[in-house]
Amino acid sequence: MNYILFDNNKIWKQLLPLTYTRPISEIRVGISTINEKWNLVTDSKLSYKTQNYLSEKHKTIVENENVIINSSIIPNNEIVSKIERLEINQAIVFEDIIIAVFLNKEDTKKYFENQFNEFEKIELEKEPIQINNTWDIFSLNDKILRNDFSSITKGRISQKLSSTVNVIGKENVFLEEGASLEFVTLNAKSGPIYIGKDAEIMENSTVRGPFALCEHSTLKMSAKVYGASTIGPHSKVGGELNNVVIFGYSNKAHDGFLGNAVIGEWCNLGADTNNSNLKNNYAEVKLWDYQSERFAKTGLQFCGLIMGDHSKCGINTMFNTGTIIGVNANIFGSGFPRNFIPSFSWGGSGGFITYTKPKAFEVAEKVFERRNKDFNQIEKGILEHIFDITEKYRAR
Repeated sequence: MNYILFDNNKIWKQLLPLTYTRPISEIRVGISTINEKWNLVTDSKLSYKTQNYLSEKHKTIVENENVIINSSIIPNNEIVSKIERLEINQAIVFEDIIIAVFLNKEDTKKYFENQFNEFEKIELEKEPIQINNTWDIFSLNDKILRNDFSSITKGRISQKLSSTVNVIGKENVFLEEGASLEFVTLNAKSGPIYIGKDAEIMENSTVRGPFALCEHSTLKMSAKVYGASTIGPHSKVGGELNNVVIFGYSNKAHDGFLGNAVIGEWCNLGADTNNSNLKNNYAEVKLWDYQSERFAKTGLQFCGLIMGDHSKCGINTMFNTGTIIGVNANIFGSGFPRNFIPSFSWGGSGGFITYTKPKAFEVAEKVFERRNKDFNQIEKGILEHIFDITEKYRAR
């Protein structure tokens, strides 16, 4: 069966700036990305239907018969079971949400153009987990991380913990091959702890689950991590974290507090960077909404920082409650910068200018090289497009 992860345009916009550089299904929540979760349950490699400017990197493969899956949905046993029994022109739905639909080649193309909805509906019994907004990523991370831990470790045996590790709830700790930790404290009584392949937790760190440290990542000395937090692959993190998701290839290597936050890829937070995750008056947090182009209510009391890919900040940077940072922003200086920092912005509390493409791309080439990656024309083309479509925000 050919599976295609389909981006609903409205939800894709609600997940900006994180989706400027990726399809919805490349968002990491729990331990793995949404795409990786679907790979696991379908035992298949899935393609994407997303924004045109992302399609060269994230290609669409259409065959004679296709199951189109809502890319914001987290798979579960009921959904997978129903997908396996789908017939042509049948769709799995929950209320007005389409979860998956089975179509032939011609109707698949019509569906992508919003011109086909003539299918038999099969109702789900339970509401699925769905990522609709940026803050869902950290708000739902606890539940999704627990589910991922069960799926990924099922029937497998963990690598042995060192005798120097102080651990509570050892049965809820899983170490992949090459994971390294000595003289650390793990409390897995409140949730599982997953340590990926060749990942390292340095001495005197204290971790409370649920927590995931993905492959080739490092938790630095004396770090303090509360659940439910995820550090994606190839990242270095230190200081204090509470309910944080870092997608991968990003660094917060020094002291400083990060709470109720989502950090994209290729980001760097300077030493002693801190974010507020609670307003002084305990009021509901508002976040910048790219669709309405104004600040909108979240319904949350705790909400910190949302940072898009390639953005960076200097030492001692302070972020207010509910700050949104776009792609390729560079923030520095004293004081609190504003709560919405557009993509390709350069500056701080004193104001911003445009972060020019030659300077931004020079940095991107260097950080890719540090991780043995190639900043190629496809990556460059995506960022060039983002520069163009976000110009109106920088002009404000």
